[in-house]
Amino acid sequence: MKNFININDLTLTEINKIFEITKDIKDKLKTGVKEPVLKDKTLGMIFTKSSTRTRVSFEVGTYQLGGYPLFLSSSDIQLGRGETIEDTAKVLSRYVDCIMIRTFKHTDIEELAKYSSIPVINGLSDLLHPCQAMADLYTILEHKNKLSGLKLCFIGDGNNVANSLLHVCTKVGMDISVATPTGYECNDLIIKNSMENAKTSGSKITFTNNPTEAISNSDVVYTDTWISMGQESEKKSKIEEFKKFQINSELFSKANENAMFLHCLPAYRGYEVTADVIDGPNSFVFDEAENRLHVQKSIMALLMNKDHFTKSKK
Repeated sequence: MKNFININDLTLTEINKIFEITKDIKDKLKTGVKEPVLKDKTLGMIFTKSSTRTRVSFEVGTYQLGGYPLFLSSSDIQLGRGETIEDTAKVLSRYVDCIMIRTFKHTDIEELAKYSSIPVINGLSDLLHPCQAMADLYTILEHKNKLSGLKLCFIGDGNNVANSLLHVCTKVGMDISVATPTGYECNDLIIKNSMENAKTSGSKITFTNNPTEAISNSDVVYTDTWISMGQESEKKSKIEEFKKFQINSELFSKANENAMFLHCLPAYRGYEVTADVIDGPNSFVFDEAENRLHVQKSIMALLMNKDHFTKSKK
């Protein structure tokens, strides 16, 4: 694992290794044990798209592992103001040990990785959100004690979160159903990749425009905001098109008993989900948000100090 850009690039062994290290890192933090696996390491964090959870979790996570997080907003660096991605990648490779980038165009992340001699982490692009999807599945694993054989239902916009969930669910053998309004389906290439994964893992994939059909027999129900950053002009039309896709108590009751509710946040109560669901006893959204911290620490540790884990096994 040279970079962490797309879950579809990972093997099942690599995914399980991330979860294994996540548990170890999280357990140690809860008992006050510090393991400075990123001592003397610097994470350069490029943000051309702002975030609460991504910035705080990467910054705190780097610090907890003994490293130094360096925040770089679009106004702090020349990227996007004339300097090429190639030059930025080559310069930062001389200064820091790893780059995390949260941006709009996925191709910008791929280009950054192409010219970097250091690892690159995808903190989010308009196409994929792999750190979020890994934290989602780790949260499910914590509470269900398994992944293979469970069914996750995603209802809403076929966006970057839905795309990454398709990748990871079909890698680990989870069934996944995706319900979107017509015209808001997931990316065609993502669907193709996931279908190929399912041939190996045995996952069942369903795509529908009917949320009631999608949620049937689900162990996990997931939604996301209908209006992603940069889509504010579409708010009025989207609210009208998505109103039948709201996760409310009536729809949620059609999932399996003890089904988990997940949302990557920020959430807009009264739109994609009602307060009684997201604030109810089946909601694990804050466990999910916390696990961004622990999963990302695992990813950073593997990318910047993989020798540590090799030695610890000997």
